[in-house]
Amino acid sequence: MPSTASTGTTAGATARSVARTTHATAIGELRLAATDHALVYCGFQDPDVVDLRIARAGLVRTPDGEHTPEQSALLADARAQIDEYIAGTRRAFTLPVDLALATPFSRQTVLALDEFVPYGRTATYAELAGALSRPRAARAVGTALGANPLCVVLPCHRIVASAGGLAGYAGGVEAKRYLLELEGTAA
Repeated sequence: MPSTASTGTTAGATARSVARTTHATAIGELRLAATDHALVYCGFQDPDVVDLRIARAGLVRTPDGEHTPEQSALLADARAQIDEYIAGTRRAFTLPVDLALATPFSRQTVLALDEFVPYGRTATYAELAGALSRPRAARAVGTALGANPLCVVLPCHRIVASAGGLAGYAGGVEAKRYLLELEGTAA
């Protein structure tokens, strides 16, 4: 399970710099963003949207080509671990993560994923809502997962519709299907 470097927002704190890059994978282009200490974003959103999320969290994006050595090392490690996962040689991520780009409910929801739905398993939105002691919050869980700033690393793709369908995924249903098949799960 990724270690959580910070689960709070940075409001009122000194602005931290964030390096952003793009990583081509079999499931599409992933945007990655990291501070010197943790990965803050791994997802499919447009770079401008990622930059907006970074700014709204009180973080400052490092200009391209000016990444710190720590940021560069963390992004390289993230790329390597994602490649290993997609190649089927890694089942869990060991990256430090920072959920500064998530709301409090989204943080609670995505942090529950690894423990509640391990590699090779799926659960429904309603089941995850129940595990969070919010049995009537299946739609809220879906919304929180839709805003997951750490797709793939915090595995929201393992959550499926009650009828067993794939439902939504930030990278598209085909990417979700690919990841579930990779993990040996047919939804």
